[in-house]
Amino acid sequence: MLKQNLQLKLSQKLSPQQIQLMKLIQLPTLAFEQRLKEELVENPALETGKEEANDTDDFDSQEEYDDFDNERIDADEINIDEYLSDDETPDYKLQANNYSDDDEKFTPIVAQLSFHQDLLAQLDTFIMSEDERAIAEFLIGSIDDMGYLRRDTQDLVDDLAFTQAIYTDENKVNFVLTHYIHELEPSGVGARDLQECLLLQLKNKTPNENIDLAKDIIKNQFDAFTKKHYEKLLQKYGVSQQQLKSAIEEIEKLNPKPGGSFASSYRAVEHIIPDFTVNVEDGEIELLLNGRNAPDLHVSKEYQEMLQTYKESDDKSTAQKDAVQFIKQKLDGAKWFIDAIKQRQETLFVTMSAIIEYQKEYFLEGDETKIKPMILKDIADMVGLDISTISRVANSKYVETPYGTKLIKDFFSEAMVNDQGEEVSTIEIKKILQQIIEDEDKSKPYPDDKLAEMLKEKGYPIARRTVAKYREQLDIPVARMRKKI
Repeated sequence: MLKQNLQLKLSQKLSPQQIQLMKLIQLPTLAFEQRLKEELVENPALETGKEEANDTDDFDSQEEYDDFDNERIDADEINIDEYLSDDETPDYKLQANNYSDDDEKFTPIVAQLSFHQDLLAQLDTFIMSEDERAIAEFLIGSIDDMGYLRRDTQDLVDDLAFTQAIYTDENKVNFVLTHYIHELEPSGVGARDLQECLLLQLKNKTPNENIDLAKDIIKNQFDAFTKKHYEKLLQKYGVSQQQLKSAIEEIEKLNPKPGGSFASSYRAVEHIIPDFTVNVEDGEIELLLNGRNAPDLHVSKEYQEMLQTYKESDDKSTAQKDAVQFIKQKLDGAKWFIDAIKQRQETLFVTMSAIIEYQKEYFLEGDETKIKPMILKDIADMVGLDISTISRVANSKYVETPYGTKLIKDFFSEAMVNDQGEEVSTIEIKKILQQIIEDEDKSKPYPDDKLAEMLKEKGYPIARRTVAKYREQLDIPVARMRKKI
């Protein structure tokens, strides 16, 4: 049997304003600037720049937000369309013709060739038949951005037949590949694997004893070379250690990604804008918030005056009522956004100030081994904010220090206990581990168990698997791959 009943329940839910504030806090400087520009476009009641001294904040009063039915509006005094829309403005009023005959009407823009366009342009230097050119263009289109042709020859033959109506065989495709594609620049383009890529580049070098040995190693002993079995190579070729070293140096000069260097020169560079600046002078630490995070914002005076005019008017209509509702909404949004920006600034500043206080020894000296163990809860307890808020501040913000620009989250680390019972940061252990590996004899690099033993001797008793984890986090390969002749 169906029944109706009432149930009271308390629950916590974030308001839309709180959600937007969290999103603002998470944004780094560049993204915040973009968000600010979007808000200025979307909300005409929000303006940037210095506010005039005689501006009023009457819109703050509750009186302005009274129900519209209690207000009197005179539609004859003000036309809302003139303030809210430019759609009726003729185009000729928005145009200007103030150029002289000597002025440049157009700005030339240099168009860069892409990697594949450059390869296609190089085909013009070869004399080939129409079928060969069509196959060559198809092969270039199948080359990836790194410069490799990672497709089976038979698959290429099938695709040529199905998509280009070019009926050929593997021999013809291989002929075009080796006689035309492999002759293009950069050297090594069109290779089907790393071994072929290195061989193509070595063939274009001036032959000498070292180049010839390098070619033979790549061609016949590639597996031993990649695994750095230098003793096997010395025994195989009967050469001196210096001769093998010279040949390997020639190989190390080659480019394993011939297309990557071309693409990187036209790739947009992502600039890091520090959100904070830390200055140290005479033992005193000064924290500055990037000025881009503190824009001058104020509510539009015109919109405030429009709302005041409606309050004093007599007439009221549906159109004008909707207009007033629109103005109220925009004024509310502008006021909230300004408050959110101020709260964002305060949150960023107090959080970074707490981090500096916690890691004061590091900021004064710049020694990474002085970084103390610190987790999000430590800072959250200091500033009285939620852990999620501290995480949003730390994950995407940078601070410029006298010792370089650092990602704030890099100051957070777990704690480990040394042999003296003291808590030390994992950052300190990683720094010492990195220094040990840098100072090792590269002809006999230390394996992980030896590294664990050396760290234990320095007072850091950690397991071999932990050493392996820290080494991988530092992007350091295993001992065999660090070996040099």
